[in-house]
Amino acid sequence: MNAAGASLTGGDLAPRLRAAICLLMLVLAAGSALYPASSVFADEIRPALLEIEERPGGWVDIAWKVPIVQGVPEDMTPVLPDWLVPVGSGSGRPVSGAWLEYRTYRGGDQPLTGAAIRIEGLNALPTDVLVRISLQDGTEHSAILRSGNDTFIIPEQPTRVELAVSYWQMGTIHILEGFDHLLFLLTLLLIVAGLWPLLKTVTAFTLAHSLTLALATLGFVNIPSAPTEAVISLSIMLLAVEVVRKYAGVPTLSERYPWLIAFTFGLVHGLGFAGALSEIGVPENDVPLALLMFNLGVETGQVMFVVAVSLLLAGLHRVHGRTGHLVARATPYAIGGIAAFWTLERVQSFL
Repeated sequence: MNAAGASLTGGDLAPRLRAAICLLMLVLAAGSALYPASSVFADEIRPALLEIEERPGGWVDIAWKVPIVQGVPEDMTPVLPDWLVPVGSGSGRPVSGAWLEYRTYRGGDQPLTGAAIRIEGLNALPTDVLVRISLQDGTEHSAILRSGNDTFIIPEQPTRVELAVSYWQMGTIHILEGFDHLLFLLTLLLIVAGLWPLLKTVTAFTLAHSLTLALATLGFVNIPSAPTEAVISLSIMLLAVEVVRKYAGVPTLSERYPWLIAFTFGLVHGLGFAGALSEIGVPENDVPLALLMFNLGVETGQVMFVVAVSLLLAGLHRVHGRTGHLVARATPYAIGGIAAFWTLERVQSFL
């Protein structure tokens, strides 16, 4: 065993080295606790959805779907224009981790254009709300509201720029909050050495998940989300094993052809992205734009993560080479443990 390996098992670890490893384990364990596979998959987006459909004669139909968290719907309420008068008591029912309500309103001759739609309680929650509006003249509007931006004023003409920005933001947030996708990228960073191989590997991953994201969103591929999520976590576990073998001096396929591994597993990760996008919903008249901007958002978040981790690893090696070395060796064990737990939980969910 070399000196670095001995220092991992011996009793002479410096306090800062032990602290670094303990901190790494705590961060990864916290991520696992925040995204347990038995309740919410690590990359799953669960936005609220408000659909408003204007019908001839002054009728307006409202569908409101809000996520259920710990058995209770999130405390949010749509605030509609006061001239909309509810007709009847409406209806509601639980659907796949959310509460869905339907109500009908009578608006008379007042048009919806220019009206303000606000989501009360949104500013206190880390949840996005997708608003989709269909006017009786065929015009459609879409917007994504979040904390700090809880109001949408219905314009007379569709705002494609705002729609594009919203889906770009959603894609960026999705990848940065998708703990399993980030762990997959982290294992790739630990396997690949050199800027050019890293560029080819990340590009292969991008091409693969962009392909399956488009095919699934357009309806050409339809694979259930539970098996897809199980394979995603399995891919992380397998890559973690490859990192351990690399550090042990054993030649691995992923080390020789990282771009091939990234492309292969990227196809599956793209299906995971498509599942998230289906939860958000895509405007029928703007499918190409929404798909493109969501994918660009995913790439933006991916680049941000790769750059941040690369700088962090370089900084650790520069400030204290042994610390960086030990953290790098400890990381695949922590990642593999979390991925194994996710895999078992996800497989159990559909057996």
